[in-house]
Amino acid sequence: MDRAMKTYSMKASEVEKTWYLVDAEDLVLGRMAAEIAKILRGKHKAGFTPHIDCGDNVIVVNAGKVRLTGRKRNDKTYFWHTGYPGGIKSRTAAEVLDGRFPERVVQKAVERMVPRGPLGRQQMKNLRVYAGAEHPHEAQQPVALDIGARNAKNKRSY
Repeated sequence: MDRAMKTYSMKASEVEKTWYLVDAEDLVLGRMAAEIAKILRGKHKAGFTPHIDCGDNVIVVNAGKVRLTGRKRNDKTYFWHTGYPGGIKSRTAAEVLDGRFPERVVQKAVERMVPRGPLGRQQMKNLRVYAGAEHPHEAQQPVALDIGARNAKNKRSY
């Protein structure tokens, strides 16, 4: 039994992080968030190790122009609590997208697809979301990632 297969476990020093750029214009929110979460976790790599942050950095631009299918733009509701009795508050996805911080819709969608806990919080720090087309990460030379071309359902323009 000397030739038994061994499971490879990546060390933190062996991780090589690359930068990806995603243009969210006309992309379906949930499908895009699932792909981004996979990249943040590192599941697209052959040496994926569940307990190590082996994912890559993702920059999302045009987050304010993301699409929601069906009636989700008006029906999807985000809740939070102020901490006071009766202090539950809510906002629809349309209000958030048309409001001051439309990038929060993308951040929340990805955040809820990444595991909760210290590792998930560390992986979420590798996500940068911008409402407009500009971003300050040109020095990292991000690779453009075309999520819309992977599946016809990923892109909606109507």
